[in-house]
Amino acid sequence: MTSSELTVGDLIDLLSGCNRNAPVRQAMNPFFPMAHRLAQVVQSVDETSQTVVYLAEGSDDDAQLGHLPPEVAIALTWQGPVQAPPRRPRRRAGGN
Repeated sequence: MTSSELTVGDLIDLLSGCNRNAPVRQAMNPFFPMAHRLAQVVQSVDETSQTVVYLAEGSDDDAQLGHLPPEVAIALTWQGPVQAPPRRPRRRAGGN
């Protein structure tokens, strides 16, 4: 396993500081960030005979919850903070 992969132990450590009653969601697709409801945890073996745990979204029609909140996409560095462009002075009738 490469060291860049998050392990079950890492995930447990990260989750231990979270509210235990909070729903778990999965953020997907950095180019079109969406939130998905998680429904299953499945343990399997990959092609190298290594045990792998998969977090899967639900199969219900409402498993995709919609767009990811902008602050989450920013925290994941999937998008940068967006600021409104500076306002231009209004033009007046007559070209002044």
